[in-house]
Amino acid sequence: MRRDPPPRDRRGPSRPPPRPAARVPERHGEEPADLVRVAGLPAVAALFARAPQRVERLFYEEALREAAGPFCKVLAAARRPYRMLPRAELDRVAGTPLHGGIVAVARPKAIPAFDPAAALAARERMPLLLVMDGIANTHNLGAIARTAAFFGLDRIVLSGHPRQAGPTNSAHRVAEGGLEHLTLYRAAPLAPALAAIRPGFLVAGAVAEGGVAPAALPRDRPVALVLGNEERGLDAETLAACEARVTLRGAGRIESLNVSVAAGILIWALKR
Repeated sequence: MRRDPPPRDRRGPSRPPPRPAARVPERHGEEPADLVRVAGLPAVAALFARAPQRVERLFYEEALREAAGPFCKVLAAARRPYRMLPRAELDRVAGTPLHGGIVAVARPKAIPAFDPAAALAARERMPLLLVMDGIANTHNLGAIARTAAFFGLDRIVLSGHPRQAGPTNSAHRVAEGGLEHLTLYRAAPLAPALAAIRPGFLVAGAVAEGGVAPAALPRDRPVALVLGNEERGLDAETLAACEARVTLRGAGRIESLNVSVAAGILIWALKR
């Protein structure tokens, strides 16, 4: 018995099944790694005041609806999203419950390479240049940035130390907007950069012991204050590039201060 041929497919040649669509992160749940969450009203206000073009979207809870109004208008004009969320959702956006009721998702600021020649040319406008070498805790970075901005500093130099913290979500939160008033530079390697600015700056390393009091430092040049890792202090190479060492002396009951507290005292003392 002859079998009939299978029916002809009139839809044309067969095609491979479509590929599944790429998974797109939820706009308020999973932010791309290259974006930063800026949380808290002071930090968000500073971001909108200094660089509103960096803001990709905004989320806030009902209690801050009125405060968020001006920010929403800016985003509406730029056709960028904003949304009011319940507390649990906002916790997820921020990655922490410590968000103060408002979170901006923003593109981070670029960190340009530190140029010693440019720093020397601008030294008359810099009574104090702040340098960090291996400060690992992002909360400490944020606290130091807040203090630096409070006292009118306009830049911080970060080393290429593998432990050196950067401007993360938590650093922005602790800085309370201070990072928006500062330009961060990267000096990698650090020691040659410090040596290059010594003709115009007194490069002073902060050490737990063996240094002079802040008031005893020569003031014929602006000071470049170098702060080291919370546990190990300054690397030997960095310390060798410093012309002076400065120490805060206490009552002897506690071995040392938190680096952000020490930085605040030294900034106040050296900027006077």
